[in-house]
Amino acid sequence: MKLVRDLSALHGQLFDVVIIGGGIFGACAAWDATQRGLKVALIEKFDFASGVSANSFKIVHGGMRYLQHADIKRLRTSCHERSAFLRIAPHLVQPLPIIVPTYGYGKSGKAFLATGLYLYDLLTLDRNSQIPDQKRRIPWTQVLSRSAVLSEFPNLDPEGLTGGVVFNDGRMYNPTRLVLAFLQSAAQAGAHIANYVEAKEFLIEKGKATSVKVEDRLSGEQFNIKAKTILNASGPWAERLLPNGIGKIEKGTYSRDACFVIKRRFKSSFTIAVQGRTKDPDALLSRPARHLFLSPWRDYTLVGVWHVVTAIHPEDITVTDEELESFIDEINWAYPALKLGLDDVLMWNAGLVPFGENEPGSENLSYGKRSHILDHEQLNNVSGVVSLIGVRYTMGRGDAAKAVDLIQKKLNQPVKSAATDYLRIHGGAFDTFDDLVRDINNSFKDKLGSLVCRALAHNYGSEYTQIRRLVENDNTLGETLGETTVLKAEILHAIRNEMALKLTDIIFRRTDLATGGYPGDETLQLCVDIAATEMGWSELTRQTEIAEIRRMFPTFAK
Repeated sequence: MKLVRDLSALHGQLFDVVIIGGGIFGACAAWDATQRGLKVALIEKFDFASGVSANSFKIVHGGMRYLQHADIKRLRTSCHERSAFLRIAPHLVQPLPIIVPTYGYGKSGKAFLATGLYLYDLLTLDRNSQIPDQKRRIPWTQVLSRSAVLSEFPNLDPEGLTGGVVFNDGRMYNPTRLVLAFLQSAAQAGAHIANYVEAKEFLIEKGKATSVKVEDRLSGEQFNIKAKTILNASGPWAERLLPNGIGKIEKGTYSRDACFVIKRRFKSSFTIAVQGRTKDPDALLSRPARHLFLSPWRDYTLVGVWHVVTAIHPEDITVTDEELESFIDEINWAYPALKLGLDDVLMWNAGLVPFGENEPGSENLSYGKRSHILDHEQLNNVSGVVSLIGVRYTMGRGDAAKAVDLIQKKLNQPVKSAATDYLRIHGGAFDTFDDLVRDINNSFKDKLGSLVCRALAHNYGSEYTQIRRLVENDNTLGETLGETTVLKAEILHAIRNEMALKLTDIIFRRTDLATGGYPGDETLQLCVDIAATEMGWSELTRQTEIAEIRRMFPTFAK
């Protein structure tokens, strides 16, 4: 499937729905709406999945935390959404085994924790429905002895350790490519999508939205996109966009959720959960403190997550060196043998998500629990506009479907749900992941290493053949860029077929080049050489693009 940025296709047509925002919620809404037969356009101010969606901790949550709140409905909903991702994107989502070490007894002990997790297993007996690949199925809770925990994490503090419990959640290989797969599926079904197109204003006639005034951020051209309805799915930008035509609404509470990547990769394949310094004030039953996670991901370890309630603009998000040092201090307090330092950090990720209501300066924060679906006919007396402000990546598909339900009502259509929780998305047309990896290796005649084959399988799934065709036409494109697993062919593919327009699009969101840390000057130069030749960049543009990449990493990580 080739993504084409054809702005002329947005002129002069009347769309059933224009979706603003190219993150996971907008992408899922576009895919869902096309499956219902709606005529769809989607625009994104920056690049697809360049905001909150790109900065997640890469976990697809199954709702375990809601057991502590005795919220069984939300637990079941989250589990359903995790199962949906495992079914429809088997190349990009897999189970994530997590060890929770236990110290002491009572609420801190193994029996208490295991009882809760076994109850969760019983409440989610259907969690593996229609997931054919055994390795994509969520297993039962497992109780570990003290020695078994120490064999996985031998430098864990042994004093008072009574054992541990293993439960599984979901892990995304690459959140940005998961968003892209939904967009590719939507485009294949007829949606018109474009990045670097900014919504400037909603145009209202007689109390009804009729179009969106937009600006091409590359050329400066402005034009209107006509629409019967508008879905504002621009995340933390949503409330800031609304006054331009709709009117003000009360802004919600947001948290800057942050995590970081370190260059260490532990021996164990398990994620480990360690107790931090804060508690969940909403939990009816909980352990003494919230958990921080150290999670293996590719050749790195992800560490997080930290929350801070903030009113900062989403484009001004940052994590300072001082904040990183405070994060490191807490994780070292929780797991002293780590002895992490600032020089271990390769990059940080942070984004704004809706949060619970908290008193200013609160230490033990109340999490956000629901996405917000706003009907502006009720809120602002403007019909035809719906806003979807998503709470977490996991709920992207399910909450987008609810928003499209409301859109269909606005269109005076019968609500006819689409089976997007079972339909495989772009790249998902294969039986088992291991067989796919073997097929890729055979297809390239054993010329690629196993790590490269696995990376291709994750990022492209059954659509890896598009990369193979480029290599067949030019053998040099089968070479990797430096010591990475990324083929030169992937750079051309991103530009020609995946609407990558800038160097940041290529190395952060279409390939694995910089998703774990700074790729190095040599690799960056190899990438920009290919991109500059393909897109005709001047030397000034080359240097500008490289400088933009370098600015996106901490100074100590380059």
